[in-house]
Amino acid sequence: MIRNIFLFLILFSISLAGKASGEGKIEVPLRFDRYYDYDDVVTALEVLHAAYPELTKLDVVGESEEGRKIYALTINNAKTGEELSKPGVYVDGNIHGNEIQAGEVCLYYANMLLTKYGKNDKITKAVDRNAHYILPVVNVDGRYHFFADAHTPSSSRSIRVAKDDDRDGLFDEDAPDDLDGDGSICQMRIKDPNGNYKADPEDPRIMVRVKPNEKGEYTILGSEGIDNDGDGRFNEDAEGYLDPNRNWPYNWMPPYVQQGAGNFPLSGVGLKAINDYFAERPNIIMNFAFHNSGGMWLRVPAEKSTKIPKSDVDAYDVIGKEAIKITPGYVYMPSYDLYPTYGDTDGQMYFVFGSYSLVGELFMRSQETYKVKEATTPKTEESGNDRNNVERDREQLKFNDNVALGELYKEWKPFNHPVYGEIEIGGWVKMSSRLPHPFMLPELVHRNASVVLLAAENTPEIKMEVFEVKNLDNNLRRVRVRLENKNGLSSMTAQAVKDKIYEIDHLKVSGAKVVAGGKINNYRLNQVTYKENKPEIQFFALPGHSTAEYEFIIEGKGTVTLEYISRKAKNVKTSLKL
Repeated sequence: MIRNIFLFLILFSISLAGKASGEGKIEVPLRFDRYYDYDDVVTALEVLHAAYPELTKLDVVGESEEGRKIYALTINNAKTGEELSKPGVYVDGNIHGNEIQAGEVCLYYANMLLTKYGKNDKITKAVDRNAHYILPVVNVDGRYHFFADAHTPSSSRSIRVAKDDDRDGLFDEDAPDDLDGDGSICQMRIKDPNGNYKADPEDPRIMVRVKPNEKGEYTILGSEGIDNDGDGRFNEDAEGYLDPNRNWPYNWMPPYVQQGAGNFPLSGVGLKAINDYFAERPNIIMNFAFHNSGGMWLRVPAEKSTKIPKSDVDAYDVIGKEAIKITPGYVYMPSYDLYPTYGDTDGQMYFVFGSYSLVGELFMRSQETYKVKEATTPKTEESGNDRNNVERDREQLKFNDNVALGELYKEWKPFNHPVYGEIEIGGWVKMSSRLPHPFMLPELVHRNASVVLLAAENTPEIKMEVFEVKNLDNNLRRVRVRLENKNGLSSMTAQAVKDKIYEIDHLKVSGAKVVAGGKINNYRLNQVTYKENKPEIQFFALPGHSTAEYEFIIEGKGTVTLEYISRKAKNVKTSLKL
């Protein structure tokens, strides 16, 4: 007996030692062969901050409708400058609650910057030169419930603002139900000789439509559920619906124009907090909002009647045309080429805050392959969308069976429904379809984070050179200065200059009287366009990969300071003695 107790104590001590050493906890570097639920995301941010306190700051941006905290991690090397003095790069994800891999890209970007700082020259420069603002989960309630509750791959998308979808005076009372308790909301089918579907002869798990005059086998009943409110309908009033990517103020439209828009802009309390957070960081010049499906890089505008300046399109192209090389198979295009939207994130960031903004749609289901090589589908009398869809379903089921270990699909199984009687439940599970299997996640997050790094590398970097000081008659001196932006993004968007949404960048001379000043059109030919009033201040934005030259005629002697002042590019200053 004593021997058994002694053995138990030894084993218990070993167990405690394993737990004390961090077994089962989130550690740095983070892992990306798994998905993090909401609590894990918070812990991961806390762990990164604790591991790199000299480079990070962890802020609570605000709280959600259900009281969950929205966190943002700032990464900045204070030794190379205060964060608001540097070009800011903002990254967020998971604005739709089910789009969880978007949060993983944000976490990966933070993990990459911190764990490779001082070891990788590109990363070290990006952390030293830029301020990085990383907000992995916008819709914290949606992410929490996607993990905690049974869902389809596409549900738990909305902000948790109750809505009476069926207009019966009740709110969110008839959502789908996990009838078989497996943690996913799958599909229901019932055997029916008069139904519109039959089992695919090659794979009976797939439902195919019957042809005219062909005998049916099944009727598809929709998602798992019952009539919770007794109105004769199933699953017609689920959670929400307030779409957080249709609730921003810029170009907001009411629900009869834009589904999910909400009753007024920023009615989502978390979105209001994030908007305030963004406004408090006017240095942000590049913005990424990650979503979860389609393999796309989308830029403004979101509806075709709106035009943006060509120079801004050129700046977007610097990132977008390289991004599609970093993420093979993705396309780069304006958002309206997909479909028009109103009240979206990228419009708010570009038109209101003057930040270049890109939406990254992450996962391409076409990557779920099980074949030797890409082949052209032969044209037959059965070719067409239905046939192609069935062939795609067959291949994805083979991918599920042979590559994903059968974890993405639930086989059809009998179930005794309280209303329909004997039915079958099966189909794609919650963690499928719009989400890559965890084995595919590491490459996805790395490639997309690399695009963010590319954008950081292209944020404006202004160099100033006084290239001529010449004595003139009457105690006058001519000073010529050249400014160069060697990177791809402008110091201001042309749209921001056009709309005057904030003070335009400028070059200012102080310490002496400036009697004339203006832009040099050709310094060799002494061609200068002089500014009529206040010649000591020259207003302009510096496009990407460009230079600008200015001339000042200065009276007297002494120390003169030339300062380039920009909200989104780092200020540059130089002094000279005349």
